[in-house]
Amino acid sequence: MRLKLSPLALALAATVALPIVSADAHGIWFASRAKQLAIIYGIGADDLETVKRLPMIETVVGYDADYQPMKATTRVSGPVVYVDTDAQPTVVAAVMPYGVWSRIGDGEFEKKTLDEMPGATVSEKNIKYAVGIEGPLRKPIPALPGQTLQIVPDGPVPDKLGTPLKYKVLFQGKPVAGARMINDMINDPDAKEQKTGPDGTLIMPVRNQGLNIIRAVYDGPTDQPTKYKKIEHTATLAFTLAHLPE
Repeated sequence: MRLKLSPLALALAATVALPIVSADAHGIWFASRAKQLAIIYGIGADDLETVKRLPMIETVVGYDADYQPMKATTRVSGPVVYVDTDAQPTVVAAVMPYGVWSRIGDGEFEKKTLDEMPGATVSEKNIKYAVGIEGPLRKPIPALPGQTLQIVPDGPVPDKLGTPLKYKVLFQGKPVAGARMINDMINDPDAKEQKTGPDGTLIMPVRNQGLNIIRAVYDGPTDQPTKYKKIEHTATLAFTLAHLPE
């Protein structure tokens, strides 16, 4: 889903050669808030009213070191949505269907299907996914239930920023080529996207000695062609590198 910019904004973007941010850039991810696990909706440094969107979050699940599921519940505290589990999870995951959006030409996107907007030139169903690594990985992360699009580290997660890390993007549990990735959804959300290769992998350096949020976007085929032309899947992978002891 693409945001409509004014002619002036488009001219300025072209002048300074900046990429135009699109609504598909928004996603969900896991992060710590006051040393508690939270789920965030937004892009860059913006946390965009996750509490208001909480009813749209379909599932939140924790997994132990053997990737057996454990119960996870959401809890609202002020503007933050926290995630509670009975024990420390190794991995957490969430799914957020974001509805169908359509537009005609360069018009504004509206939450309408193709049959509600027959002349739509763009019509897509949006689904957002998140996986967060919360504990040491004893074995590779498998394809998790419900994560139609999923980013997994294809090898050990390093402990130093700048270290190359191979990521694999899975679509319906299998490696997918052409998924569009950026390396830092929080600190560099407008970065030029890179695409996964034929084996579904892409090597990028770990960017932060702290929180890392990797994003992948993949356009899958529609399952209801009378309602929308494609399904846009957006996935994140979150992990944190420790800093030196104080």
